[in-house]
Amino acid sequence: MTTAEDRARQGKDARKRASRSSHGVWIPSADRADPVAVLEGQGAARVQELLPIRYARMAASPFSFLRGAAAVMAGDLAVQWNTGLTVQLCGDAHLLNFGLYASPERTLLFDLNDFDETCPGPFEWDVKRLAASIAVASRDNGHPESGGREACRAAVSAYRTSMRRLAGLGELAVWYERTDTRDLLPLVRSTRHRKRVAATLDRARRRTSLQALGKLTHEVNGVRRIIHDPPLVEPAGATELAAVRKIFGDYRSTLSEERRLLLDRYHFVDAARKVVGVGSVGTRCFIVLLAGRDTDDPLFLQIKEAARSVLEEHLPPGPYVHPGHRVVAGQRLLQAASDIFLGWMTGPQGRAFYWRQLRDMKGSADVEAMSPTELRSYARLCGTALARAHARSGDRIAIASYLGGSDTFDRAMADFALRYAAQNAEDHKALTEAIASGSVNAAGPDGAALRE
Repeated sequence: MTTAEDRARQGKDARKRASRSSHGVWIPSADRADPVAVLEGQGAARVQELLPIRYARMAASPFSFLRGAAAVMAGDLAVQWNTGLTVQLCGDAHLLNFGLYASPERTLLFDLNDFDETCPGPFEWDVKRLAASIAVASRDNGHPESGGREACRAAVSAYRTSMRRLAGLGELAVWYERTDTRDLLPLVRSTRHRKRVAATLDRARRRTSLQALGKLTHEVNGVRRIIHDPPLVEPAGATELAAVRKIFGDYRSTLSEERRLLLDRYHFVDAARKVVGVGSVGTRCFIVLLAGRDTDDPLFLQIKEAARSVLEEHLPPGPYVHPGHRVVAGQRLLQAASDIFLGWMTGPQGRAFYWRQLRDMKGSADVEAMSPTELRSYARLCGTALARAHARSGDRIAIASYLGGSDTFDRAMADFALRYAAQNAEDHKALTEAIASGSVNAAGPDGAALRE
């Protein structure tokens, strides 16, 4: 049996592989892939007519570009020395992939909320993705460099101190850790910030399937139908509807018995294709409206295509062959509590999909409106949540030992984040120039072509 002392020693030994200060370095490799070419390569297997929307959304700002450029950053992280201390990575742990959602017990929690790129890998890759997103957001908001550095250090310090605290707890205590939003407001000192947080929590509590029914549907000949808003929401054709109905049974089989019974109490009403996110635009995604006891008892589910994680080409093979299974298993492992309707299946043409609730009291922070103080507080919250997620799957004792009690790791990560934010700005410029030259087509929500 490996003792806690042995595990701590393994963490210290990892410093020989990658010292804590070494994480502050960012020097692009001589053969670094062209970022626009990486994005275009990703688009090869996607719905081609939706790609201009993806490029337009990414071109909106450097932060929007970072959101969609997980594949670019994955390649950059892969050429750096890593600790070898493996956790289940979120794979895309930027600021807007943390947020609010309801636990099965209807408690509003704060946690990671996007797992499309999840897979096992070095813990620091998620920390670097988070820190870089903080630095980019700070720049976009016009904060001074010192403000961005402080926010990055706050996030990484929270990650490090949380991991060290969790290293001292037992296994069940770590597994039951969660961030209940009822505990957030007392931590907010500013009255203005507290009001904004309270408003965000209230909006999240109202974001349910019943609220979505009024916003996303209308009545046609006495039947509820999803409102079409091309090209963002389009009717599912006869072939697509037949496919959705067919794969519903396969999805159902991945749920536990009691949840299958619950799902069986709903019946199919309508489905539509929907454009989602920034980096995900172009992947096949549908929303499905089900009805339970009556038409005022709706359930909205989302079917989203799952592809190979952008990290997988840079890491050893993971335990899951099916991409949908990978996403669902990763989410269940990383989140303190997960959606009861999470499931996966294989659809037409062998494409992998996963299912989840479309709206379940979900909410996210308005990062663009944050002051330096607010960004620092939010960054600290994200760092704490990330440490809890990593502690469930990785060796928290080894990671805590590697991080240590000093701020060496914190300072290095802040250095990296600021340097990578500058790189991201250059990559964003490359995309906007490609759009301006016409070599990349970009279109707004209405499908109109964009030119810088």
